[in-house]
Amino acid sequence: MGDVRGFLKFKREESCHRPVDERKQDYDDVCILRSEKTSKDQASRCMDCGTPFCHSECPVANYIPEWNDLAYTGEWKKAYELLDATNGLPEITGRLCPVLCEYACVLGINDDPVTIRENELAIIENAFKKGYVKPAKPLKRTGKKVAVIGSGPAGLALADQLNRAGHTVTVFEKDKKAGGIMRYGIPDFKLEKEILDRRINILKEAGVVFRTGVEAGKDFSVERIKKEFDAVALTGGSRVPRDLKIEGRNLNGIYFALDYLIQQNKRVAKEGFEGEPINAKGKTVIVIGGGDTGSDCVGTANRQGAKKVVQIELLPTPPKTRPKSCSWPKYPLLFKTTSSHEEGVIREWAILTKKFIGQNETVKKLSCVRVEFVTEKGCDIMKEIPGTEFEIETDLVILAMGFVHPEKGLINQLGIELDQRENVKTGLDYMTSVKNIFAAGDIRRGQSLIVWAISEGRRAAYFIDKYLMGISYLPLI
Repeated sequence: MGDVRGFLKFKREESCHRPVDERKQDYDDVCILRSEKTSKDQASRCMDCGTPFCHSECPVANYIPEWNDLAYTGEWKKAYELLDATNGLPEITGRLCPVLCEYACVLGINDDPVTIRENELAIIENAFKKGYVKPAKPLKRTGKKVAVIGSGPAGLALADQLNRAGHTVTVFEKDKKAGGIMRYGIPDFKLEKEILDRRINILKEAGVVFRTGVEAGKDFSVERIKKEFDAVALTGGSRVPRDLKIEGRNLNGIYFALDYLIQQNKRVAKEGFEGEPINAKGKTVIVIGGGDTGSDCVGTANRQGAKKVVQIELLPTPPKTRPKSCSWPKYPLLFKTTSSHEEGVIREWAILTKKFIGQNETVKKLSCVRVEFVTEKGCDIMKEIPGTEFEIETDLVILAMGFVHPEKGLINQLGIELDQRENVKTGLDYMTSVKNIFAAGDIRRGQSLIVWAISEGRRAAYFIDKYLMGISYLPLI
């Protein structure tokens, strides 16, 4: 390590956010990148801990201590090369990852952990600035063709690795542009699409073919896919939203979060969209769901000019510090205040929505009750608290309660077996019940994190390469 006492010299310093009044007026990135000096100082806090739990907790097994040390000593190119060895989308995880690694940081036992995510972002942005990032063109082609269905994080990671192995990779995307959930589900104020386009263009230069606006199984038949490709990888994600099937659900003014976010992202990109416009301007908005997708809806509603935004969650308020039941280095579910929350929202926890109340066929109120969770026979049981019934007035309701399973159109056409949760079932080699058809990411794993989707894509690429060639020199993680 370059400076074994760095963590004693410098305290944790995160990136700054633009002022709330300024950033609410646009969809530009809310964060301000740190200076190179600050990034070096923060990288020096990575201590010589002996056993780097950050590395073991990272789904893509980033060489975190090593590239922290290289960043601290100013060897940015070497730091980038180590980062690129395990993660082909560090500019994405450097902005969006929930940092499982930081909660496993040894320094975090009795001090603030290292700013691993922001150090990662500093390395990759420095690499782009100095021209270190080049298309990874293979030395020769294998003659094998692979179809990747879906261009989200799993699809891009998988396509990148298989292209490096020399296979000819074609990525099919039913939307107008590639990127999947990263383009259409995540607001620009968290991930500007120029960042995504920059990476996709590099993959194109490396030889990956993108066929956008083409829906596999519809515009490009299953028979043709099987005939033209030696292997197929399904990376379409988990896109069927969890619904709230209660009285009044058929009222106007109730929408799924992804429909809301996709529409606004298309507005920002000046793309056309189908369906009824959803706009929060001048309205009281209720967001049901306390996760990151709900937070994205809060930020979007505020930028559209909502009169008031309320976010409600069924579960109780999370603790602000690590509970004893979740000891280090496990990832704890803690109370989280995002940049969107800072911009204005009323947050309520342990709220059960009983029914939607409408007027003139449009939602106007939510009938709710407060709940508590009690432990009975080792299980947490939710119970309504008598006498706590209340109503919330609203003009617009956004359902942000997660996703249940992938869309099944193509899956059914291919005759692929599903697991008990209705996700695509695979073996340890990521192959489905149909020979030469593989699956990776949320479509196989279920709703999860972008960093896990990247990990899944890279692992699946190894097994696809091994299936095609008999042996693979790609990393297994």
